[in-house]
Amino acid sequence: AFVLPILTRLLGGPRRLRALILTPTRELAAQVETNARDYARFTDLRGGGVYGGEPLPPQERMLKQVGVDFLGATPGRLLDLHDRLALRLDFIEILVLDEADRMLDMGFAPDLKRIMRHLPRDRQTLMFSATMPPDLNRIAKEALRDPARVDLAPPNRPAAGITQAVYPVPRHLKTDLLDSMLSQSEVGSVIVFARTKHGADKLTRDLQRRGHSVAPLHGNRSQSQRERALGDLRRGRVQVLVATDIASRGIDVEGSTHIINYDVPHAPEDYVHRIGRTGRV
Repeated sequence: AFVLPILTRLLGGPRRLRALILTPTRELAAQVETNARDYARFTDLRGGGVYGGEPLPPQERMLKQVGVDFLGATPGRLLDLHDRLALRLDFIEILVLDEADRMLDMGFAPDLKRIMRHLPRDRQTLMFSATMPPDLNRIAKEALRDPARVDLAPPNRPAAGITQAVYPVPRHLKTDLLDSMLSQSEVGSVIVFARTKHGADKLTRDLQRRGHSVAPLHGNRSQSQRERALGDLRRGRVQVLVATDIASRGIDVEGSTHIINYDVPHAPEDYVHRIGRTGRV
């Protein structure tokens, strides 16, 4: 939603890095990069993405030799490249903190403060999230000046149009219940959320043994494995993605019919984000 008006504002301006989008996960940074390139296809604007899990030299070459007007980035990799003098942040006109509350949860607050010290004071800063917990107000005070707050829905309210159900079940029967649910005819593409990386791997193996096409997605997987898992779900090569909360934010998978919380999330905000992966249109 924010990429298109930012690109419109950049049109006709000087050719340098002027818009920076910070995201908490690699998947979200890559999605921002893909959208920016799609929307800018018939302009002379260039977009890029920098995030961990990929080698540094190609990202360094892109920034130094090709140059970009618009960059999607995770905070740690952006700071690595800035320390290597691969990019300058002096001319940033627009800063977006996407899924800002998640960046706090993941411990990015010190990195955000370092990045903001390198940015011009005269800039537009925007923060986006489906949930705005109280801790976010502290970052907002540091990052924003006289901000306007826009609430499209009451806090922590799930998206409209999603039917929710709860199934009380003993722990030792959870996998049997999940197997039964995945076998129903109305269940198509599914994301199942587990609490831990180890739990996601174990559940993936259990479901594969029961004949389901499954891919895992969590922080211990390589970047190529994570991209392949999402791509296979989007293309229908697998029916089920078993994921930790790295997949709960911003990831857009068209046609996901069901979201299943195999493990209860840590906070109400996480639940809202998880189930928001369905009912996307």
